[in-house]
Amino acid sequence: MAEVTVNIRDDGPLLVQGPCVLKDQAGNTVRESDNMVALCRCGLSNTKPMCDGSHTDNFDGTLNPPD
Repeated sequence: MAEVTVNIRDDGPLLVQGPCVLKDQAGNTVRESDNMVALCRCGLSNTKPMCDGSHTDNFDGTLNPPD
């Protein structure tokens, strides 16, 4: 099975790297990808849950992992 990695981008989206299927709360497939999906963290995207770049200069999303 291929590895899937989720990267938290400073002031940007969550990057899901690797094969994945994104489903809504009803279990319907929203998007399938063989390599990468960018998920919105700022709430400004017009294509939620996908990132459309609306976060640029409007979002402070720097996260520090807990100790």
